[in-house]
Amino acid sequence: MDRRDFVRSAALGVAASALPAVAAAGDVTAADATAGVPHGAPWGLRYAPHFGMFRAHAGGNDVVAELEFMASEGFTALEDNGMKGRAVDVQERIASTMTRLNMAMGVFVAHTIGWNDANLTSGHAEKREVFLREVRESVEVAKRVNARWMTVVPGMMDGRLPLEYQTANVVEALKQASAILEPHGLVMVLEPLNTIRDHPGQFLQRIPQAYLICKAVASPSCKILFDVYHQQITEGNLIPNLDRAWEEVAYIQTGDNPGRREPTTGEINYLNVFRHLKKKGFSGIVGMEHGNSRPGKDGERAVIDAYRAVDG
Repeated sequence: MDRRDFVRSAALGVAASALPAVAAAGDVTAADATAGVPHGAPWGLRYAPHFGMFRAHAGGNDVVAELEFMASEGFTALEDNGMKGRAVDVQERIASTMTRLNMAMGVFVAHTIGWNDANLTSGHAEKREVFLREVRESVEVAKRVNARWMTVVPGMMDGRLPLEYQTANVVEALKQASAILEPHGLVMVLEPLNTIRDHPGQFLQRIPQAYLICKAVASPSCKILFDVYHQQITEGNLIPNLDRAWEEVAYIQTGDNPGRREPTTGEINYLNVFRHLKKKGFSGIVGMEHGNSRPGKDGERAVIDAYRAVDG
């Protein structure tokens, strides 16, 4: 073997010997990344799980047991989209348990969402009045469970109306809803939804659109819910979009893409997103609005490990 062939062979051998180390580094799991983190250690942000996310550790559908497990893992908030639909005695039991555990309430859905109906976009007075009645009902729910935020989704687009008229109709409905909420210090957060994969035909899709509406409503009771999962699908460019809308953003929700499971299961760099939220001084709630990538206790532990890994 001449010197040129020897050098080439040696170089290939060195490169090949390095490959196993590179592969091993790529195989680091969220559990590996969080090894040594004390059980129940404080979190860098106020992450809010949902009921059902830790059902196996709670031993079934026991809301008190699940809240106690969340608290034991350091969580200081809860998000429950379906809170309004729970019996009053259950709402009161949840609220008293959260008070005992020093946990805050995140969003619940304030009204019947028009998944197949152009309710707020249509401008129909009857549909608007139904929405406003449900907002009034949600004030009482919020008081009962010590909530500050509630989710509002304007519903389907009205194909018979130009977009500008639909926007004006939504703004008018939200102005009237804000007048109901303001005296109680409550905030409805508008959630843009992706129409590419999950919610085709929905009116509110983009963060700039929600920003424009909030500016038009001009109320401290009308802000934006920035759902990272939906916006990754619709717009991407997450951190710049968050910055541009920052003064109107009051609430964050998470979920990785594709799959809408916990962070580290998809393409979103949640480590950078969460670091940015901390840099911005965000003190609100980060709702964990997603499923678990695996079933049972192992899957529930994987959710916790994933958030520890990206909590930064």
